[in-house]
Amino acid sequence: MQTVKEETITPQRLAGLFEKNRKLLFQGDTGLLSGVRERAFASFQQLGFPDARIESWRLTDLSESFSRGYDYSLRPETEVDVQKVFRCNIPHLDTAIIGQLNGWYVSKEVPLMELGNGIIMGSLAEAKNKYPALVEKFYGTIADDAADGFTALNTAFAQDGVFIYVPDNVQSPRPVQLINVIHHDRNLFLQSRNLIIVGKNARLSLVHCDDSYNHQASFSNIVTEIHVGEDAMLDHYKLQNLNNNSTLVSSVYFRMEASSLLESHYISLNGGLLRNNIRLLFNGPHGNANIYGIYLMDRKQHVDNHVFVDHAFPGCTSNETFKGILDEHARAIFNGHVLVRRHATKTDARQSNKNILLTDTARVNSKPFLEIYNDDVKCSHGSTTGQLDTESMFYLRQRGIGEETARMLLMFAFADEIVNKITIPELRQRIEDMVKKRLQGELQICEQCVLHCSTPEHPTEFQIDLNRI
Repeated sequence: MQTVKEETITPQRLAGLFEKNRKLLFQGDTGLLSGVRERAFASFQQLGFPDARIESWRLTDLSESFSRGYDYSLRPETEVDVQKVFRCNIPHLDTAIIGQLNGWYVSKEVPLMELGNGIIMGSLAEAKNKYPALVEKFYGTIADDAADGFTALNTAFAQDGVFIYVPDNVQSPRPVQLINVIHHDRNLFLQSRNLIIVGKNARLSLVHCDDSYNHQASFSNIVTEIHVGEDAMLDHYKLQNLNNNSTLVSSVYFRMEASSLLESHYISLNGGLLRNNIRLLFNGPHGNANIYGIYLMDRKQHVDNHVFVDHAFPGCTSNETFKGILDEHARAIFNGHVLVRRHATKTDARQSNKNILLTDTARVNSKPFLEIYNDDVKCSHGSTTGQLDTESMFYLRQRGIGEETARMLLMFAFADEIVNKITIPELRQRIEDMVKKRLQGELQICEQCVLHCSTPEHPTEFQIDLNRI
């Protein structure tokens, strides 16, 4: 692995790294993609890293993350035990697993899998070589380099990632699970790029997991471009379970064509600093998008969800529902922005953000807002932040349930509204179990807890009607 040794990350250092390693960075790019990379680097030089002077970053301070020294890897790991690193701990979940280790695609067999039904998945770097016209058609056309410094940095530096292509009229026979693992004995600064293409009238379920296997510090800058074709459907899951020394800036750009459907789920269970940039463009009429989020933060963890939905065509429907539980000194930010353009009549857009604070030192800043330029719409937004409901607590205590158990049940019922939106049964069961463990502030289940994780032989059953709370 060719590595630039541990130093603090600055725009000046990255500019020198780019110029010094041009040949390596541009390796495998077509002429068109080289131009995309050059323009992105120019944008990054102009934009730099965001700071508190930019409104959308005013409440997320990256100074501590940037104060650390990081290695920058220019080549992937050479020897990886794929079976050991990319183990799936979701029982009975049948998925096609794609692995990324420290920002690089990893495969024990072939870098690019081509299935009989036309589905292609594997290394983005290999896809550039083998299917240049297909990659050129979408790469860099969905993400906005000119408006975001981290996206521009990623486009300039990313060398590999995951490529998934589902052709027109094809349904993926099983979900695809992208497992992105950070595991190293040194601090790493990582750039990873993913391109997902779901063709016309196609179907795909994608489970994207971000995990770290030790407590080493890391800074990940991940950009994912997702094209959802006309009449296509994407069921998308983003699971984040990283250590408390990690910083993750995840930017996911969706472009939805006419009559396409999206179900997107963001589940943030752990992480030092998590920033989710979610950008969605309706690029045709009659699209429908539901974006759900649940975040469970404690200690000094920080999560920032920024959602921008652009209703650029008429007759589209969007729904954002985010819920959070914060303990100790945790901090959460929700910023939801819906833009309804002048000609986007018959728009139906809804936003909701609800939070529970378990301590006086936890903080939430919530800002859902609408920008509307025509009158023929149905739009709403709302936000609530408070403590556990005293009436519900009284209802449980009256039935002989201890205070701590009652608190656990109330928190689980609050989170379960989002978890129940998961349509893959095995994944939903696993996330329910992880939420139960997370609500205890630990990843090991307590034998005295009423929220025992389910097994096929011993499913969890509640004697309390959770609908009442």
